[in-house]
Amino acid sequence: MIRFDNVTKRFGSNTVLDSLDFTVYPRKHVTLIGPSGSGKTTILRLLMTLLKPDEGTITVDGELLCHERRDGKLVPAGEKHIREVRKNIGMVFQQFNLFPNMKVLRNITEAPVHVLGLSRDEADERARELLDLVGLGDRCDAYPSQLSGGQQQRVAIARALAMRPKVLLLDEVTSALDPELVVGVLDLLRDIAHTTDITMLCVTHEMNFARDVSDCVMMFDEGKVIEFGHPEKMFNDPEKQRTREFLSAVL
Repeated sequence: MIRFDNVTKRFGSNTVLDSLDFTVYPRKHVTLIGPSGSGKTTILRLLMTLLKPDEGTITVDGELLCHERRDGKLVPAGEKHIREVRKNIGMVFQQFNLFPNMKVLRNITEAPVHVLGLSRDEADERARELLDLVGLGDRCDAYPSQLSGGQQQRVAIARALAMRPKVLLLDEVTSALDPELVVGVLDLLRDIAHTTDITMLCVTHEMNFARDVSDCVMMFDEGKVIEFGHPEKMFNDPEKQRTREFLSAVL
């Protein structure tokens, strides 16, 4: 579902991702762990095309994301191509990123109407179902400012799911929440992981969550995957000393 082939990303003289290769298979849940600055969020930003790779290619559901082939040659993709591939990807950010001037229902329906071409009635019906799923069926007419942080993040999750993505990206989705709100959001994401076919790529420092939902955990350091495996293996018996050092600091 996701494939990085020899992807390098630099910011000036700083190489954030260094010839990165990895694959995420359909319907699998992969968690990226590692110290701050190791390149984890850059991977998600590349998948959302908020950044472009300096070298290498990214493929999503069999389609090149930032490149396309013309006359047998690989060239930078046009915006139409990128938009079409990106329809398969949903992302939940750290800071919710809801539209403050729109009520909850419209926050969720805007993209399905304008990007997927759904009718307003169909988008409203889907949004109400998702709000019921995230436990906010009674807050359709609230503005984001009238919700708690945990409620806003639930709306953001519903908004991402409204696009029916094949891939859901989660970027430290509990880092901006008060501690007492974290559990509810993580429980919701566990339910989504266990009850849907969505492929999930998650950046988190919540190690118990990573252990519960992941099919594979990848340890990043200095722009490279230094170790990966099943969560039981990674958390109980990692092979690399750097992984052991990191986990001893966060567990």
